[in-house]
Amino acid sequence: MSIIAQHGDIFIILACLFGLFMAWGVGANDVANAMGTSVGSKAITIKQAIIIAVIFEFLGAWLAGGEVTDTIRKGIIDPAMLQSDPQLLVYGMLAALLAAATWLMIASMRGWPVSTTHSIVGAIVGFAMAGLGLEAIDWSQVGQIAASWVVSPLMSGSIAFMLFRSVQHLIFENRDPFAAAKRYVPMYVFLVGFIVAMVTFTKGLKHVGLELGFGASLLYSILLGLALMGLGILRERRVGAGKRQDDTFGFGGVERVFGVLMLFTACAMAFAHGSNDVANAVGPLAAVISVVESGGNVGGEALVPWWVLILGGGGIVVGLVTYGHKVIATVGTGITELTPSRGFAATLAAATTVVLASGTGLPISTTHTLVGAVLGVGLARGMAALNLRVIGTIVMSWLITLPAGAALAIMFFFMFKGMFS
Repeated sequence: MSIIAQHGDIFIILACLFGLFMAWGVGANDVANAMGTSVGSKAITIKQAIIIAVIFEFLGAWLAGGEVTDTIRKGIIDPAMLQSDPQLLVYGMLAALLAAATWLMIASMRGWPVSTTHSIVGAIVGFAMAGLGLEAIDWSQVGQIAASWVVSPLMSGSIAFMLFRSVQHLIFENRDPFAAAKRYVPMYVFLVGFIVAMVTFTKGLKHVGLELGFGASLLYSILLGLALMGLGILRERRVGAGKRQDDTFGFGGVERVFGVLMLFTACAMAFAHGSNDVANAVGPLAAVISVVESGGNVGGEALVPWWVLILGGGGIVVGLVTYGHKVIATVGTGITELTPSRGFAATLAAATTVVLASGTGLPISTTHTLVGAVLGVGLARGMAALNLRVIGTIVMSWLITLPAGAALAIMFFFMFKGMFS
């Protein structure tokens, strides 16, 4: 009688509990920074942010989350190493979930926007090193993942820089900024719809059973972008150009138009985030379930059961509601002062980068991408606009994340091993 057959139910219950805890951490830390730009620029309230997050995070996880779950589950460790004693994979994945979740809880209480991706990858590498030896790890894959962590903030920062520059040039330097805003903002809305739809169609819908060619995807994405553009124009009509007393430049009306746009980008960001980061919580959980249900077969296909995604979505919402406000404050107001137009550039840049990465199956860090984008917008306004102390703290908490995740995972791994064997 194998250990897995004996304790199978306990393993699944534990995996669900830790998975829920992990999803809570993702909500408290990661969703908070996905929404931080929109809330920080006062385009939407916390309540609206939570509603948007609930709907779109879930959609993103369900429609576009398959590729990354695969990488987390079997890309980092070589499954052949585990075939002789599959229970090690179970211990390891449980340890990884618990370790990453613990670190996220610590970081969220401090209000540091750390990366869930880093913590879970660090944790998996940690347990594999301790429990299986260095040769069990697919180092080229780990190297690729690590490289994407440097590339993603650079890429989103550059996109945000260019986007905000284009906003400054086309709208704020125009003779009539408000009219220019009304003219150009629908184009930005189109961009949001098009980018998100394009990547979802080309990459995400495989496991829902929809296979679209490139041409069809392009067509549908353009249609979706146009539909959103129409919606945006309707919402815009209701925005008046009214000047407030404290508004010297007459940019208030412009920012209100961008507030409309932020609604769309916030949805796009939540979708992108769900597609990449829910996988972090769900990947190890799916691995445990597949090992237990196949009676110890490691290399098997792990189909993520639908209720697991619901568990993940639920945990995320609870985390956002209970602890999210701290990280929202850091990202939304701490790094540089955000207005709707700046927040828009940052969010769209980050969403684009993340959705592209989810399509290629790279688990990049939404956190890094978003912070990179906010930095890009700050730079477009000049160095003085950045709060360097906050940035220092953030970078430091990023550097600690990998070793912290690994160390905690090694500890928990030997704890589980001792408990069950």
